[in-house]
Amino acid sequence: MQFGANPRPEWYAVERDGCEGVQARLLMQGPGLVAIMLRFAPHATIDLHAAPHAIDVVCIEGAGFVRVGHETAPFADGQSVRWPMGAPHQLWTSGTPMTTLMLEHVSAHGSGL
Repeated sequence: MQFGANPRPEWYAVERDGCEGVQARLLMQGPGLVAIMLRFAPHATIDLHAAPHAIDVVCIEGAGFVRVGHETAPFADGQSVRWPMGAPHQLWTSGTPMTTLMLEHVSAHGSGL
């Protein structure tokens, strides 16, 4: 059995243009997979952007909204969505907070937030 250390155990602000009120916590970074928790304050957003890899997103608490391509939908506790490689995607909240788990399926050279 092999145990790994959490590469960045503290919450940190996502500092990228178009991102407001979002904190991240890098849980695991390994070959082919990066696991990140995102914590959204009320009225928070991550900008519309694409990634060079697929990402599975699970809402683990609260509620907000998700956009994939041209489709927008409510996103709440217990729901999940896959962002395909290269597809523009976005998450945001209105009056409630939200916490998500992001599983980024990266190449050996990729990285997360």
